[in-house]
Amino acid sequence: MVARRKVAVVGVALSDCGRVDEATPYALHAQAARRALADAGLDRSLVDGFASAGLGTLAPVEVAEYLGLRPTWVDSTSVGGSTWEVMAAHAADAVAAGHARAVLLVYGSTARADLRAGRRTGTLSFGTRGPMQFEVPYGHTLIAKYAMAARRHMIEYGTTIEQLAEVAVQARANAGLNPEAMFRTPITVDEVLSGPMIADPFTKLHCCVRSDGGAAVLLVAEEYVRDCRTSPVWVLGSGESVSHAAMSEWPDFTVSPAAVSGRLAFERAGVRPAEIEVAEIYDAFTYMTLVTLEDLGFCGKGEGGAFVEKGRLRVEGGELPVNTDGGGLSAQHPGMRGLFLLVEAVRQLRGECGQRQVRRADGTPPRLAVASGTGGWFCSSGTVVLGVG
Repeated sequence: MVARRKVAVVGVALSDCGRVDEATPYALHAQAARRALADAGLDRSLVDGFASAGLGTLAPVEVAEYLGLRPTWVDSTSVGGSTWEVMAAHAADAVAAGHARAVLLVYGSTARADLRAGRRTGTLSFGTRGPMQFEVPYGHTLIAKYAMAARRHMIEYGTTIEQLAEVAVQARANAGLNPEAMFRTPITVDEVLSGPMIADPFTKLHCCVRSDGGAAVLLVAEEYVRDCRTSPVWVLGSGESVSHAAMSEWPDFTVSPAAVSGRLAFERAGVRPAEIEVAEIYDAFTYMTLVTLEDLGFCGKGEGGAFVEKGRLRVEGGELPVNTDGGGLSAQHPGMRGLFLLVEAVRQLRGECGQRQVRRADGTPPRLAVASGTGGWFCSSGTVVLGVG
């Protein structure tokens, strides 16, 4: 029996992101994968584990073939935006148990370019089978489901639309420090509130951007760390949880599955939320950030509105910098964005983020970070705690 090994993230990368009109999704996968391997300084021959979702009929078989890989461990878990945190947890378990030595997680999407070229429409349908058949006739969209949840929180706890708008304002402030973010011009609460209504109470700036882009993360067993050109970022703990498919089966619109995945991740990592120095949180909509902060334990239930005020989420001067690259609200959002959260968390812990780098009081980079992804309409959650040293 193989002793359980420590697992480190040693390579992370993004493909070209934002407005990428000429590339295919496969090309973005390949570009991100090559860059992550180069970041780690490792040859692809070491990779015997592969995880991907969202592309092809037989994902990840088709993508692995495109990349010239023949893995002996694979994962194609697909639970929306939280897919990548869940996959990272599975990969870490596999490496720790000796089932793989190096696992590559890769994602790529041309969601924006496909829309512009007429290859898809702006409305994403999840079909009408199964539990969906009871809700689809009423016409509420993915965005409307999040809006309903946000409105419930406002009614239940007095959360204001201005507080939700603050999430977008602070994400944009962080994006202003990221030269690769799609939108960097500062915005105000009034500008968020005065935008076109998308789904009450969400105006346009409460919703994520639509972009193209890809990302890749490479995890390896501890014995390979010495061969890498980068400093290791250790996977300390993880958790995953699913909640519901039908909105009618969601017990409480103000509680996301991050309440479970976060608790498990922190317990397994042996750290408390108060020790976390950087948080990368899935933010397809402003409410996602607010309620996930509550459910991860950074503030009490119903206190998210007050917590996000006064610049707490900003890189510059914030008590808990959140979505330091600008997040899905301003940086990029090509679809299942959870892998981007892991990339940014690792870069922050390695001190590689330039102007948007979070620093401790002594000027050093942070030592603990959390990445928490959400899938569907709060249907699933995956949380990963990462650390250095």
